[in-house]
Amino acid sequence: MNWNCKTIDVYTQEHNGHEGVIWNVHWRVSKGEGDLSASSYGTQSLNTEELENFTPLADVTEAMVQGWVEAAMGEEAVADLENNLDSQIEELENPTTETITLGE
Repeated sequence: MNWNCKTIDVYTQEHNGHEGVIWNVHWRVSKGEGDLSASSYGTQSLNTEELENFTPLADVTEAMVQGWVEAAMGEEAVADLENNLDSQIEELENPTTETITLGE
């Protein structure tokens, strides 16, 4: 599963003694199998009340943000997300529905 966590929302003023505190992440995940791919997107709020290990915005990496998002979501939600992508790919490989136009 490939993550994109590059788009973030930050406080524009000091928050809990720090500047540039990330409070929300716009994420996208994707997964591919051969020529087929699936994706999902959403946002995840981050806890900004406990900032003992605060990292200045200039030092934050996408990998760090991904870790924060996964931790905030929890293991079960991340596993559900990956299962959903697998289900999307399975539906592309073996469709169970189709769209038709009546009268044609």
